[in-house]
Amino acid sequence: MGKITIFVAVAVIMAISANAGDPDILKDFLLPLGLNPTNITSDVFTYTGFRQLVNLNITGSTAIIAKASMKEFPALEGQSVSVAALIYPPSGINPPHVHPRSAELLMVLQGVLEVGFVDTTNKLFTQTLQAPDLFIFPKGLVHFQVNTKNDSPAYALGMFGSANAGTSSLPVSVFGSGIAPEILAEAFKTDVQTISKLIAANTIKT
Repeated sequence: MGKITIFVAVAVIMAISANAGDPDILKDFLLPLGLNPTNITSDVFTYTGFRQLVNLNITGSTAIIAKASMKEFPALEGQSVSVAALIYPPSGINPPHVHPRSAELLMVLQGVLEVGFVDTTNKLFTQTLQAPDLFIFPKGLVHFQVNTKNDSPAYALGMFGSANAGTSSLPVSVFGSGIAPEILAEAFKTDVQTISKLIAANTIKT
């Protein structure tokens, strides 16, 4: 990733943080539970979880997503910012999903992505992006990304104006939610057998 791309990414993250939507806090920062305020170091404000992505074996058909949200990086609480690193295998997708608590600003770091979102009138907005293009997915709207190259991966950063933007995958929310197959069959104008296959494919194993 070039120096210009890194600079733009940092600038975008700072801009999001300055205009974010989480509630204001009345102190410099919030400490994770159990930490003694007199003994904190810069380690509290450092996140190294993305190192796992270096030299990662990229396989499968769906995007590999690593998040730095409040859950993974507790120092983000109250700071109104979080980031997701996305790696798309060749022809890989990030299936339709929503973030209920924040817009997402996507920055392509490498490769070519087709992206899109659907507004509340069911109008679809799509675009083809290359590094270092940006695209905004408005808060709460269904959106997706697809790697258009079948011979190379693509890389992107998703930046959020919330420490806990949340993610709800449409396939999992609908077919992995426990809604009765008969209801889904009626809603989607298909048969229970088809719905049962979709439920099996989208049920999260615990």
